[in-house]
Amino acid sequence: MKINGYEIKYDEEELKQKLERETLDIELISPDFEGYENLSEGNRKALRHLAAAAKIINDVSLKQDHPQNMAQKAGLEAAAAAGSTHAARALELFNSLNGVAGYNGIDREPVEIFKGIGLLPGHNFYPEDLSPEELRQIVRHMLLQGKTEEVRAILSARTMVRRQGDELAAVDYTEYFAGEFSAVANELEVAAHYTDDGALKDYLGWQAQALLQNNPEMDMLADRHWALLQDTPLEFTLSRENYDDSLTPSVYEDDELKEMLAAHGIEAVAKDTLGARVGIVNRRGTELILQFKRHLPELAAKMPYADTYHQGIAAGEEVRQTMVDVDLADLEGDYAQCRGGITTAQNLPNNDKLSVKTGGGRRNVYHRQVRMSRDEEKERALLARLVDPALHRYFDGEADHLFVIGHENGHSLGPDSSYQTALGAYQHIIEEHKADTVSLAFMPEYVKAGVIDEETLKKIYVSYIVGRMFLTARPHLQLPHRMGELIQFNFLCRNGIIKETADGKITIDLGGIGAVLNRLLEETIRVQLSRSPAAAAEFVDRYGEWTALSAKIAAVRQELGVKPYKRIVRHF
Repeated sequence: MKINGYEIKYDEEELKQKLERETLDIELISPDFEGYENLSEGNRKALRHLAAAAKIINDVSLKQDHPQNMAQKAGLEAAAAAGSTHAARALELFNSLNGVAGYNGIDREPVEIFKGIGLLPGHNFYPEDLSPEELRQIVRHMLLQGKTEEVRAILSARTMVRRQGDELAAVDYTEYFAGEFSAVANELEVAAHYTDDGALKDYLGWQAQALLQNNPEMDMLADRHWALLQDTPLEFTLSRENYDDSLTPSVYEDDELKEMLAAHGIEAVAKDTLGARVGIVNRRGTELILQFKRHLPELAAKMPYADTYHQGIAAGEEVRQTMVDVDLADLEGDYAQCRGGITTAQNLPNNDKLSVKTGGGRRNVYHRQVRMSRDEEKERALLARLVDPALHRYFDGEADHLFVIGHENGHSLGPDSSYQTALGAYQHIIEEHKADTVSLAFMPEYVKAGVIDEETLKKIYVSYIVGRMFLTARPHLQLPHRMGELIQFNFLCRNGIIKETADGKITIDLGGIGAVLNRLLEETIRVQLSRSPAAAAEFVDRYGEWTALSAKIAAVRQELGVKPYKRIVRHF
């Protein structure tokens, strides 16, 4: 079957298997959810307008992701409405990937729904025929022509880039997506009218204005108001993260060009893909998270080489970071790109954002419905096949949530964004790996503080290693979280923490793991402090080996059945 001249790559039976056997449902809250019923009438109305805004952001994300997303989605929808079950199933896969193509976390090549339509290195942020080599050539030429501000805009996180003769021209998001942003701003203003929460009302007003003005300082002000939201009943996030774009960081692969950019004060930051999250704040879950927050200044002082770089958190200072646990009503855009997984929590704004650079705070949001969507039967089977029986009692889903709290806090510790972006294509792997290692290495500090006990600490270690380091397939550089987990797994194996027993089961030295993790954290921070893409590449190559043990684990996991695709079930 063809859609707009492109043949669907999978026959109907293949699509049926992906959807029925390989897809995990993420059930979001509905209007009969107790937390929704307990909202005031105004906040219930506000939430519906926030969900409407999120759905518009999804169209923006689709346009950023691939030039053919919108046309192919519309074609599938029309064919499905006309009665084609083949198109209806292809549309479900499209909605899981939230695009025409994407990685599923298992296959090393991206999943492509249509023959002849594949992922683009610059997505739709850049002309689809632009190579990294040509980008570097054009940027160098424009700098030599004195077009410094034009280059700064091209390499900005908030622009779409198009050809202009032999050069490139950047268009700010607020101009390129003016129609969509105006519609989103309208929904936010209506939500602000209805909500009875003053802080949320203020934030929504600032965010609406930021969407209407080509002015990064407006984003900064909106981010600052968003980062203060601690006691609001509702959650709305307009996320800006830049994992997708691999073209912009490629300018740092040329050392001469890297020096030219530095001389002109230009920082190349990968393009932001937009996402939108809507939900209701869960008070009880939030209180648990805040217990971890109270100890962040102590952990900042214990970071390796802490006296050699600036951190956003300092001992003795108030932590400018709010944290909430949220029952989700909607995930759209970047959040809904279920390409190898779906995020369980997020720490924003990222270090490259102006609000953080100018001293603003951050906000952590945890996704209850995502973390509760687990396949417990598969987990028990995995333990039985691979893990020393003495460790089974330490595997616990809630312990993994505690790890995630430490991971998100870990993003707030360590070297700032200038060190991170200097690592070029490796910046996200190193940063996500750093946050993982901060969480694991510092968990004993929470035992000393009385936040968790020794038994829980063991559960965190075992649950993380089995649940996350036991990979389902060999990862690649476009999967930074999975690459980080492989690095940690190999480091622990090489240092004798993870071993195979005589009967082929895997055991963990829970007594020695803490010291080894601290050595790994030191080595990781040294890589960030080097500002060297070559040093980062060497680190990833050294510890990112796909060993026989990892291959064995992946084979078992695939035999037990893997669900790499996610179906977000929405009710708003």
